[in-house]
Amino acid sequence: MNLDIAILLIEDGLASGAIYVLMALGFVLVFNVTRVIFVPFGDLVSYAALTLASFQLQRTPGTIWLLVTLAALAILLEVLRLYRIGQFARLPRALVVWGVLPLLPVACTLLLDGFALPSYVAIPLTFALILPIGPLLYRIVFQPIANAPVLVLLMVSVALHFAVSGLALMYFGPEGMRTTPLVQGAFDLFGIAISASLLLIVGVAAALSIALLLFFRLTLTGKALLATASNREGARLVGIRTATTSAAAFLVAGIIATVAGVLISPMTTIYYDTGLIVGLKGFVGSVAGGFVSYPLAALGGVIIGQVESFSSFYASAFKEAIVFAAVIPVILARWLWASNAHIEEHDEE
Repeated sequence: MNLDIAILLIEDGLASGAIYVLMALGFVLVFNVTRVIFVPFGDLVSYAALTLASFQLQRTPGTIWLLVTLAALAILLEVLRLYRIGQFARLPRALVVWGVLPLLPVACTLLLDGFALPSYVAIPLTFALILPIGPLLYRIVFQPIANAPVLVLLMVSVALHFAVSGLALMYFGPEGMRTTPLVQGAFDLFGIAISASLLLIVGVAAALSIALLLFFRLTLTGKALLATASNREGARLVGIRTATTSAAAFLVAGIIATVAGVLISPMTTIYYDTGLIVGLKGFVGSVAGGFVSYPLAALGGVIIGQVESFSSFYASAFKEAIVFAAVIPVILARWLWASNAHIEEHDEE
């Protein structure tokens, strides 16, 4: 390996690592607030990429049928809940939140069906179609079992992944899609050619990470999410609606997944099940933070991107195995640290 190849590998690792940073942040966010390891998180990335590709191919994205199905189920559950507690006066609001708002982008998509949409229309419409999926999945699947043990939530999340990816196969078909590049060209920095797409991916990932930091520190909703993550019962006692904050966490995760899907769609061909691998690599990054620390999760995503890039050069056949095996030393190190801390605390007593 010479310096030129090393630079190319580092650039490729930065591009992949930026995507994994977003995925890791999403995993940590959802787990902290809801205790759910959101396995279908990667599927939302696939849906976003395939939806944007469908718009560019002037096809009707299958995402609209998923939204229609989820909205119908959510409304049915809300009607049954309101009937059980005798509060039908809240039905109009429930219909607007779980029916009208999610189906508005569906109506827009059907109205624009067959038109060649420019990127400045297709990308926002992609966001509008993907964002409701997270809160709808939470309302239908996770809210009824919010107090279940973490292991039960994990098993349900895995089952939900297979359901969502199976629907993606039915809606989009087995063939892969790739979108046109968002930007083209390259810049020269001290004799090193840096592609514009790399700068876009890293810049957007960094900007979104900073925006999330400001959201948690400066907004009331962000502080409510942090309070729920810190102490769910305490947050409920001080008047925070934990169901609302949990749905908000899934909504923010949908924003992250859509950004990742739009950024990754020109880089590689996306299939209905591509999101699982992307999500698992983001999960490995989030493990570095113990599902608690956002900065450590982001650092883990960057490291995983570099590990994947260099392992693809030295041992491409074992690239995936090397990436997933990278979580083992992290877990061992955290276990040893926790054990030593426990021993020191016991000695002090």
